[in-house]
Amino acid sequence: MTSPTSAIGTPPVREFTLRGIVLGILITLVFTAANVYFGLKAGLTFATSIPAAVISMALLKGLGGTTLQENNIVQTLASAAGTLSAIIFVLPGLVMVGWWTGFPFWMSFGVCALGGILGVMYTIPLRRALVTGIDLPYPEGVACAEVLKVGSSAIQGSSAERENKAGLVAVVTSSLVSAGFALVVATRVFASDVATYFRFGNDRGATGADFSLSFALFAVGHLVGLWVGLSMLVGALIGWAGLVPAFTWLHPAAGSASDVAQAMWATHVRFVGAGTIGVAAIWTLAKLIGPVASGLRGAIAAARTRKSGQSHLLPRTEQDLPIGIVGIVTALCILPVGWMLVHFGLAAGLGAQLALLLVGGLVFILLMSFFVSAVCGYMAGLIGSSNSPLSGVGILVVIAAALLLVLGVSSALPSSMEGALVAFALFVTSVVFAVATIANNNLQDLKTGQLVDATPWKQQVALVIGVIAGAAVIPPVLDLLLKAYGFAGMPGTNPAHALAAPQAALISALAQGVIEHRLDWSMIGIGALIGVVVIVADELLARSGKAASLPPLAVGLGIYLPTSTTLMVVVGAVAGWFFDRRADRTSKPDATKQLGVLLASGMIVGESLIGVALAALVVFSGKDAPLALVGSDFSGAAVWLGGIAFALVMFSMYAWLLKVARRAA
Repeated sequence: MTSPTSAIGTPPVREFTLRGIVLGILITLVFTAANVYFGLKAGLTFATSIPAAVISMALLKGLGGTTLQENNIVQTLASAAGTLSAIIFVLPGLVMVGWWTGFPFWMSFGVCALGGILGVMYTIPLRRALVTGIDLPYPEGVACAEVLKVGSSAIQGSSAERENKAGLVAVVTSSLVSAGFALVVATRVFASDVATYFRFGNDRGATGADFSLSFALFAVGHLVGLWVGLSMLVGALIGWAGLVPAFTWLHPAAGSASDVAQAMWATHVRFVGAGTIGVAAIWTLAKLIGPVASGLRGAIAAARTRKSGQSHLLPRTEQDLPIGIVGIVTALCILPVGWMLVHFGLAAGLGAQLALLLVGGLVFILLMSFFVSAVCGYMAGLIGSSNSPLSGVGILVVIAAALLLVLGVSSALPSSMEGALVAFALFVTSVVFAVATIANNNLQDLKTGQLVDATPWKQQVALVIGVIAGAAVIPPVLDLLLKAYGFAGMPGTNPAHALAAPQAALISALAQGVIEHRLDWSMIGIGALIGVVVIVADELLARSGKAASLPPLAVGLGIYLPTSTTLMVVVGAVAGWFFDRRADRTSKPDATKQLGVLLASGMIVGESLIGVALAALVVFSGKDAPLALVGSDFSGAAVWLGGIAFALVMFSMYAWLLKVARRAA
């Protein structure tokens, strides 16, 4: 299937093809499964556009006749894996609060698919305003366009072919290395982390630190960059060098240093982090009011032009899905969303308030979804999809939903129904969050498309297909991981193997705290004050003209994510910075740095896929550690072996990559 020649004579190109769609779906299924596991483990998801583009270029080249635009469709479709999977920041909360015992397929699929499609539809009117009509950097979109251009040159037999091959080698090799290391960790010959906790002050206080020996977390640090990594370190120090020691000193408890410190972090400090994230998110949103309003005015003006009958004169590269189709698809999505709200409300025993919950829920979803689409789209353009504060948006949405339920419904129901209201708040939030995840990515893809002369409406259709494919795989993977590991804090779950799911735990705890009137607002208040101080510091750094920054949202994440996640991200950020400085001394700095990005992407993919495979093995074998070769008495040696091996392998990978870059130059 090829694009028709446009009214102004743009030549047809091979773009929206069956083989591209099939390949994109296959990549989406694999990367979605990997992202769900990694997100539950680390509280972070990874962008899949660039590795998907590299895989697409390598495979389609062998079939012949591929184009830059066809590869772009594949990465557009596969990018759904890096975004829709972020629904795991909310949806597992329904299991954590005890409302669901698993993930019912059709309800979970409906939340992901309908919310994701709404995210695509809502961002279509914003494309002209936020992609072509405003100067936003779109870091990941621009990077992906550059990768596609290099691949296109390679297909045409230019000298860039060596760079394309080097990129593929970097992705495949790093995937195999990270997967292999994860397998050795599963045998327990290597430890999974290096942790130390200790008491102080006559055993009144406690604190500690935990370095996870994870190539995926290390790679995330490389991708987010130095200042985001250092900001997360600032947050970790606030939490574990300041708040945890102070609170454990003020509230001494019996038990091991690890148990006491972890309990204090879970019950107090992470809510401080929530306050910091909330204030940082509000500050970010406030700064965006003007640009978003301006962008919406531009989108409305563009719609008037199309309605005047002049749309056929638009070049192919400016043709979106018609606004009428956008309206119809939106309405067709809202109807089943309303049915799901009714079904959920009846199952929860909220029939007496069903009409109010239905109307209020739909209005809340419609208005809040469009708002978060505009905000997330702008933030993705400003700082990139990976760094966009989806967690902060989720926190604000769930608090707003819970407060509205308290004000409008709670007083008419007995206190025994508070659990049902918590579940309803989480369900509504999950729909809005699904919209936010796709909006966070869609404009990034459209920016890539703009730079490679793609057809917008074909990208938009491709992303809808990717949403549906990703939505189909998320529920069974969530069920598999729940049975294999469980989520931290759930009754009957082994804490040593449970997946942290930090955002879902925090968001569900906030919903419970607001509706059940037991939220410790003082902790959130402390976090808000910290957020204000960090915002002031970041603004002062920005006005100083220096490159340094202190992103408030990153500081908040450093407080409320466990050190097992944050510290290795910091190590990766510093190592990535050193690698980029070394790359600046090569003959092709940008190409060498891009190889580093591909290396990091491969590390995440390899370890995450092994994590999903191991989860299946745990479920089917019935053993917690089916690959274990040694017992607990080997744990001391495993720490040394794992730590030394991790450092050596990582250093060797960077040194090898520099040699690959020199050969490709």
